[in-house]
Amino acid sequence: MARVFVYGTLKKGQPNYKHMINTAKGLAKFQGRGHTVEKYPLVIAGKYNIPYMLNIPGTGHHIAGEIYSVDEQMLQFLDEFEGCPDMYQRTLMRIQVVEWEGKGGAGEARAAADGVLECFVYSTATYPPEWVGLPYYDSYDSSGKHGLSYVLRESRE
Repeated sequence: MARVFVYGTLKKGQPNYKHMINTAKGLAKFQGRGHTVEKYPLVIAGKYNIPYMLNIPGTGHHIAGEIYSVDEQMLQFLDEFEGCPDMYQRTLMRIQVVEWEGKGGAGEARAAADGVLECFVYSTATYPPEWVGLPYYDSYDSSGKHGLSYVLRESRE
């Protein structure tokens, strides 16, 4: 099982969360909540108002999200869903645990107790330069105050 940190439309209550609980796509088990140890810019960009974590460490905010334990099938689905490696790239990042529900082996419990876990995160280094000038957020909500409504894939032209 791999650990994945999600910060956008795949979180609970967000438009694509349905994929995280669809066992036909693989297994994903909610483990807890956290935020990136390093700061990153989280922007909402493009004509579909998609959240992107720009891979510019040290800039922006500590990004809030959810930690999941996923099997290989779900990891492969997420790679495809996230357009990896063209749209997003899956990289390991350090995540500060804020709330932990996970029930894993002793090593996992110890890591969570220390407060920092390594998780796969889908961020991007392949973005238009003007995205750096967009507003930065510390968390994403598709119906947030930003007023930028996310467009589901099935509704895109």
